[in-house]
Amino acid sequence: MNMNSNDQTDVAAPVQEVVTFDVRHLSEQQLAALGVSHIAYVKPVMVNGVQGFAIHAADGTPMAVAGNRDVALAAVMQHEMLALSVH
Repeated sequence: MNMNSNDQTDVAAPVQEVVTFDVRHLSEQQLAALGVSHIAYVKPVMVNGVQGFAIHAADGTPMAVAGNRDVALAAVMQHEMLALSVH
């Protein structure tokens, strides 16, 4: 095997397109989708008479219920999301 080969096959890295938009002109659908995969909301809830903490995606989709706030926040962070509290 010749390690000094002049075979210089270029493997181009994929080019990422930069998308820009004006947040003042978002449609309702664009606003609802904003942060869906990055932000989760944690809020206190009562489930069958027991206090818990609901975790919702940014668009309001319910994802889970935890027994206490610390567990809810840990679950959000484990999924590499930012947790925001809702009162």
